[in-house]
Amino acid sequence: MNSYLLPNMTWEEVEEALKTVKMAIIPVGAHEQHGPHMAESCDAVLATEMAKKLAERMHPHVLVTPTINMGVSPHHLNFPGTISLKPDTLIAILRDIVQSLKHQGIKKFLFLNAHGGNQAALGVASTVLSQEEGVDIYYAKTTSSAKESINQYIQSPIFGHSCEREVSEALYLAPYLVRPDKLESGDFCEGGRYTQLRPGKAIQGFYRYEEMTKNGCIGDATKATREIGEKIVLEATENIAESLKELLGIRVELLN
Repeated sequence: MNSYLLPNMTWEEVEEALKTVKMAIIPVGAHEQHGPHMAESCDAVLATEMAKKLAERMHPHVLVTPTINMGVSPHHLNFPGTISLKPDTLIAILRDIVQSLKHQGIKKFLFLNAHGGNQAALGVASTVLSQEEGVDIYYAKTTSSAKESINQYIQSPIFGHSCEREVSEALYLAPYLVRPDKLESGDFCEGGRYTQLRPGKAIQGFYRYEEMTKNGCIGDATKATREIGEKIVLEATENIAESLKELLGIRVELLN
């Protein structure tokens, strides 16, 4: 094995892996609309594929659990097909996973998240479960640390959902998610309170996605390429791996 992926392993293989595993990576996604050109499983799939890359990069020191493939998505519910968990439901699922793997000797966890709507709940989960269970819990957004590539290749003033960044990542990691003949830029609604509540504004608050965009997209997916996705994913994988190396006290060879 060049990576430990729990869904693909027998209990005897897991038992052997636990001799070197220092951390469990729990991919966390969502099931929600991604406009006319992306499948609704996008976030869950991207979290899974990023976790696989980290597992290869960090082998034999981490294992990857099954993906939590639904997340906190109430802002997308008025688009057909979206399924949303309440924050306390997501935290309860994470608690059960952590408790199960702690019972088997794992004491460090990374929640690897591909959906922005989960971030607040994951912050709470990290704080609460670390104290409740006496373990170390960290969380990271899959590619947000790839700042150099994002700054170089992503030009839209508002992006982050079914945009040139996310579609590029999908073209590299899981191209079947993308409908290339239907790529659109975000169809923004004029004005509206969302303009005052976006990240970076003085005040934050809940708004529904249809208040911001008519087609469920932001950014410009027509500018997405597999090459951009590869650069973003590899930079992010390197950054997360380097941070984990320090946290776990291990040496990891540089990516080729």
